[in-house]
Amino acid sequence: MHYHFSELLSKLGTLGLAQWHYELPSRLGEWEKAARHGNATKWHKLIDKLPKITTQSASLGSTVTLNQPAISDYEQKVFTGLLQQFKPWRKGPYHIFGVDIDTEWRSDFKWDRIAPHISPLANRNVLDVGCGSGYHMWRMLEQQAKCVVGVDPTELFFNQFLILKRYLPSEPVYFIPLGIEDLPVSQAFDTVFSMGVFYHRRDPILFLQQLKDQLVSGGELVLETLVVPGCEQTVLVPADRYAQMSNVWYLPSVKALTLWLSKVGFVNIRVVDIDQTSTDEQRKTEWIEGQSLVDFLDPNDPNLTIEGYPAPTRATVIANRK
Repeated sequence: MHYHFSELLSKLGTLGLAQWHYELPSRLGEWEKAARHGNATKWHKLIDKLPKITTQSASLGSTVTLNQPAISDYEQKVFTGLLQQFKPWRKGPYHIFGVDIDTEWRSDFKWDRIAPHISPLANRNVLDVGCGSGYHMWRMLEQQAKCVVGVDPTELFFNQFLILKRYLPSEPVYFIPLGIEDLPVSQAFDTVFSMGVFYHRRDPILFLQQLKDQLVSGGELVLETLVVPGCEQTVLVPADRYAQMSNVWYLPSVKALTLWLSKVGFVNIRVVDIDQTSTDEQRKTEWIEGQSLVDFLDPNDPNLTIEGYPAPTRATVIANRK
């Protein structure tokens, strides 16, 4: 089994994840045997080619930074070329041994909006559902989380995370390349984050229940998602695409989202941030391929998508399991 999985599985008992101990190994084994992304073998070989560099120091701040002053110009050139083979880099930014990965999203903007409102993460077990390349997991570790587990079925993101993990091997940060529907119920996490995932789910109520099933009693959910203006009964269901995304199912109003959380059984529900996404936060860079937010907005009215829907506005709601 993949060494990264083996490390996590060996620690499940100490993390209070006994249920995962019985079920997760077989599910990860099935993932390893299943039909994989066409580039899976290529990515695996590229990671093996990464320079064997020991991280001298790391900063897990706005730009997740790994330092090693001794790296040569040649090593840095090779390293840059290898990292570029993992495009598109969506979430970041990163600065790895002198290489700036200017990701499509300035994910630090989102973290700065959310972080003041969450319960302190020190000594907490944290789950990040839809973790992308893992940028926010490193920010959670910066807040002294006891352990951070991310789940995301996108294999490219898993490999991007493994690049960082290769140079920070002892940190208690782990990535499971599955969807939350593939995880055993644990009721073991003190904080569960889900940021930028909710609107991609075909069954939003089931998804909220799945998030709840991973929380301890009294645990905290941090849910960030696209919303639209309106009352408790307002939900936008795009006819086809939304901001050129084909996998957007439901965009509720903040009041509707609050009602849904309440019906699932969450308590102490509070809206802590509402922010319209700017082209400073999501933009085209040399580290992605294709278009970005500016191409998805109405060229005559940035408050509308190219399809005529309200432009992307994101709300963060925090709630607790009873």
